[in-house]
Amino acid sequence: MVPPQAIVIYDDDCGFCRWSLALLLRRDRDSLRPLPLGTPEADYLLHDLTPEERGASWHLVIDPPPAAAGPEQLSFDAPPVRFSAGAALAPALRLLPRGRRLGFLVARVPGPTERAYRWVADHRRLLGRVVPGRARAWADATIASHAGRGHR
Repeated sequence: MVPPQAIVIYDDDCGFCRWSLALLLRRDRDSLRPLPLGTPEADYLLHDLTPEERGASWHLVIDPPPAAAGPEQLSFDAPPVRFSAGAALAPALRLLPRGRRLGFLVARVPGPTERAYRWVADHRRLLGRVVPGRARAWADATIASHAGRGHR
C-alpha cells in the first residue's frame, strides 16, 4: 500500500464535518489520512494559525512531490503545502480517483467555492442536526478505517 499523500485536518466534534469528510474518504484510494483538530500532530501542522483560525475550517496538508528529474535533483527539504477552507477542495478532489476534472472545475471558480464553503462552515452546527445518527455512525466507521494509515 502506498502511504497517503495528504492529511485532512477536520473538526471531530462536528457531526456534519465528519459526515462530509466520510463522503470524501469513500471516494479515496489511499491518498488521504484524516486527522482531528486538537491532536498534537494537527497542532504541529497548524502551529502558525491561532486556535480560532484552526477551528474555522478544514485543512489539507499535502507533501510536496519529489522532483520529476533524476535522483540527484530530489529534494526532501521542501515543507508540506497547506490549503484551508474552500481553497482545500480542488486539491483534495484532484487526489481522488476520477476527481481531477472536478478538481479542475472547482479551481476555476475560487470565489464561489470559498463563499459556499464559508456558508456551510458558518452553519455546520445546524447542518449537523440534519445528519441522522446512522449516517454519523457510518461516517465515524469510514474515518476510523482511514485514520490508522501511515504518512510519508
